[in-house]
Amino acid sequence: MSNRSPSFRSNPLAIVRPLTVGAVLAVTACSSSNSGTGAVHDPATAAVASIDRFSAQAGHLQVRSSSNGLPAANAPVNFDQGPFITQGFGPTGQVVKYYNFDVQPAAPAPIYAFFEAGATSPVAEQINVIDVLPGDVGYNDFWQVMMVTVPHGYVANTIASLSEIQAAGYTITPTNSLVNCPVVPAGSTSSLRLGGGSPGLTQGWYRDQVVNYFNFSEATLTRTSGGVPTAPIYVTFNINPDQPNGGPPSGFETETGSMQTHNVVASLPGQAGYSPLWAVGIYDDADFSSVANLTTAMAATLVAAGPLVNCPIVSVQ
Repeated sequence: MSNRSPSFRSNPLAIVRPLTVGAVLAVTACSSSNSGTGAVHDPATAAVASIDRFSAQAGHLQVRSSSNGLPAANAPVNFDQGPFITQGFGPTGQVVKYYNFDVQPAAPAPIYAFFEAGATSPVAEQINVIDVLPGDVGYNDFWQVMMVTVPHGYVANTIASLSEIQAAGYTITPTNSLVNCPVVPAGSTSSLRLGGGSPGLTQGWYRDQVVNYFNFSEATLTRTSGGVPTAPIYVTFNINPDQPNGGPPSGFETETGSMQTHNVVASLPGQAGYSPLWAVGIYDDADFSSVANLTTAMAATLVAAGPLVNCPIVSVQ
C-alpha cells in the first residue's frame, strides 16, 4: 500500500464494509455551499507530526527509561520484536501471536472520513482526519468513525484538520463503526496480519500535519454502550504483582528457552465475543505449568485484575 493511499477506500478494515451492510446510516446533506475549492493540502510535502508512544504521558506499561531501550520519540518502531509481540495460547490451546500496543481506554477517539452527499464510498484520495495524538487527553488506538458530508465537487485534501471541518460547516454524522489504528512514527513496521490485511502504514491528517497509523482488520468492531467492546485475557508474570518488582516490570513468564507464554485469550477473531481490547486477569505464577487453554486458565488462582490493553491477534496456529 502506498503511504498516500486513501485510507478508508484502500483499507477494508475501516468504514466501507461496516457502512454498506444492511441499513446503513443516512448521509445528511450539508447546508454549506462551500465545495471545498480552497488551497489543497499535499500529504507528500506536508510536515509530519511528532509521535512518541513511550513518553510518560503516552505510555502505561511501555514507558521509556534509561534502561529499557524503548525507541526515542519519532524513531521508527519494529513491532515484530519484544516487548511488542507475544506468543500465547488460544481457548483450546492454539498457539497465537498478538501485538502489544499498551493500555487503551474503552472510550474511542473520533476519526473523520469524508463522503459526498448521498455517497456510500469515501471521497477518493482524501485521507482521514484525527485531532488527538498519543499522549494527548482523549487519544485512543480505537477510533469511532465520523462521516463528514461534503458537497459535490469537493476537492480531496482541501480539509486537513478538525478546525477546518468545523469552519466549513460540514455535517458530521457519528457511526457505530470502530477501527483499530494505532498511530506510530513514520517508518514503523508490524509485518503480521490475520486474514490478509495490509501491514503497511496509512496516512492521515492531524492539524494540517501528516500522521501514520497501522490498520488491524481481523475483526469488525462496533461501538457498544460502554464504548469499545472488551474480551478476557489471562496472563501471568515472572513475579506476582503483589511482590517487589512484580507484575509487568518482571515480564511475562515463558517456557524455558522459548518465547511461549501461558497467557490465554478467551476468544479468537471470528468467534463470538472477540475483541482486541482485552480485560486482563492476572493469575498466580505458581499455576503457570498447569495453564494451557481457557479451561485451565479459568481454574488458576487469580491474584489481580489488570488494565485494558490493545493486543490484536495476528497469528493462530
